Amino acid sequence: MSSFVTRNKPIWDELESLVQRYRKSKRSMLPHDLKRLDALYRQTTIHLSQVATRSTDKRLEDYLNSLVSSAHEMIYLPPRRSLWRGMTTFLREGFARAIARNWQYHLVSAALVTLGGLLAYFASTQDPQAAYAMMPAEDVRQPGSNQEQLLQVLRSGRDMGGGGKFFFASFLFSHNLKVGILAMGLGVLAAVPTVLLMVFNGMMLGSFVAIHHQAGITTEFWAWILPHGVTEIGAIILCGGCGLMLGKAIVNPGIVSRGESLRRAGIEAGSTCVGVTLMLIVAAVIESYLRQSHLDSTARLLFAGITALFWITYFATGLSRERMAREFEQLKSDDLA
Repeated sequence: MSSFVTRNKPIWDELESLVQRYRKSKRSMLPHDLKRLDALYRQTTIHLSQVATRSTDKRLEDYLNSLVSSAHEMIYLPPRRSLWRGMTTFLREGFARAIARNWQYHLVSAALVTLGGLLAYFASTQDPQAAYAMMPAEDVRQPGSNQEQLLQVLRSGRDMGGGGKFFFASFLFSHNLKVGILAMGLGVLAAVPTVLLMVFNGMMLGSFVAIHHQAGITTEFWAWILPHGVTEIGAIILCGGCGLMLGKAIVNPGIVSRGESLRRAGIEAGSTCVGVTLMLIVAAVIESYLRQSHLDSTARLLFAGITALFWITYFATGLSRERMAREFEQLKSDDLA
């Protein structure tokens, strides 16, 4: 038995080192480390079986049993997390990874909004009647408004008190959330209403841009809309992507039943909806407080650029982590095969 211990102790030591490293920081474990942990666990399991049947060394058996149990927990059992830890993990990467898993739908949603915006912009610049058809009738910013009228609206509300801005932020959040939930929920109708809603939202934005550009208002207009628009429009696009996901589950469920396909898509959509709600809260606060402030256009555009960079980095990181997780799952599948 001494030769058995001498021969296999390096394997046990390496496994114990990986277990301790995993406990200290799971995030420090790379895919090849996790693959090695799985391989050493299987070898040590065999050693435990051999010791239990061929030896009377109880201390060695208890040691190997403890080591195997620890490795088994890390490989097969989900980690225990507190509610706070779960929330922080979701905000740090869970939301971004949910977007990464379904990026195709969100890309299509973004394309629909962009298409609607471009169509409306060029139609409005060619024919004012087109802009009238797409702009809300109660909006004072209509085709033919002069520069002074439009600038007056853009610069309004800057002297509003804190209470008024808080009420305005609550209104904006409620309105945008309704639009987002509508875009998402209507996906169960084969996603047809979702497609129309995404195109229509893009068309309203395109007409809005055309009205200001034709009046010679460009820099100040984009400085007015982009600080909150980057987050707000991004959130609406994500809702549209979820709607398309639900529509696909209904129209083409694949090898599973339509109910099961919709259930799986609903879980993904629900996870995304939580993150989108937080985005809309942030957008409403920005729109109410920063947009209604006396900041100049340069500062506003700088803020918009920083916001865009943040979201790009955040979602790109989620894509990278989701890819790493899939590679690890593939490695485990290859080992089992």
